[in-house]
Amino acid sequence: MKKYLFYSLFLSLAMGFYNCSDSDDGEPEPEPTDPINTYFKDEIKPQASVACFAGAYYHKAVTSKDLWLGIGGTIKLPTATFDEERKNPSKPGQYLDNPSIYLGGNMGGQETDIGLTWEVVKDEQGNISAERKAFRPFMRRTSHSSGQASNYSNAPAQKEYYWYPGEEVTISIQIIRSGVLKFIVDGNGKHYESEYECAGYKQGTRGEFKRVNAIDQVSNEGKPTQATNTKVEGAQWKESFLFRMYDGKIVKAPLHTGRYTDMRCPDAMYFDINSTEAEKKTGAESVNINGAGY
Repeated sequence: MKKYLFYSLFLSLAMGFYNCSDSDDGEPEPEPTDPINTYFKDEIKPQASVACFAGAYYHKAVTSKDLWLGIGGTIKLPTATFDEERKNPSKPGQYLDNPSIYLGGNMGGQETDIGLTWEVVKDEQGNISAERKAFRPFMRRTSHSSGQASNYSNAPAQKEYYWYPGEEVTISIQIIRSGVLKFIVDGNGKHYESEYECAGYKQGTRGEFKRVNAIDQVSNEGKPTQATNTKVEGAQWKESFLFRMYDGKIVKAPLHTGRYTDMRCPDAMYFDINSTEAEKKTGAESVNINGAGY
């Protein structure tokens, strides 16, 4: 009798296990019908919120930590109206606020900022302007545990690398081999391309990427944002995208609103950001920043 009871109990448990393993919860996740434009099967979703880093007014779209290979987008460049009360005392003609449009990310513990910043220019005679007059490509990385030092560099002060408010440009960064990002800026008949060594960035490594519109503040990183009436308005992202390996090839996946955390720092009151439902699917939006608030 005991043997019979033991056998019955064993059979019941086995059947219960079989039924559970055959339930919907145990079935493998189906392959999405359009993973590039929606979500990849194994894609990690972004965080609901991310803490701001003090020191500037910025709108950041930051992804999850996943197998991304880079980021890019096409943007109509904004126009800055500076606060005349915030002139840079050490650099006549310049201000303590400065607009920038950039990409970047964090991989292998290494942070990067790569894009366009409002810069001085050099004329035909080789004279450098006192004031900042054009957007020029720049690259910045933090140090890495491999021993690679931090670095800041930019494109030469030449007219073929100057872009101006209202011009439309496509910018992108992509891991092309272990420890190397390719940075491209293209638009309005001008082109800049560079390979930038970043030891932490490797294919097959999880990391996050970002797209940023900012009013940077001189010598203020990590400090509370300084009150200002500077405005940077008229930026329009026509599209933005992420690079990822899919079906054995690198594809561009739209940076739709479900693929990033929307950061408005130090507070949402300083931003006027708009997009239609169609634009939200393609990573398109207009971005205005006003240090005095909206």
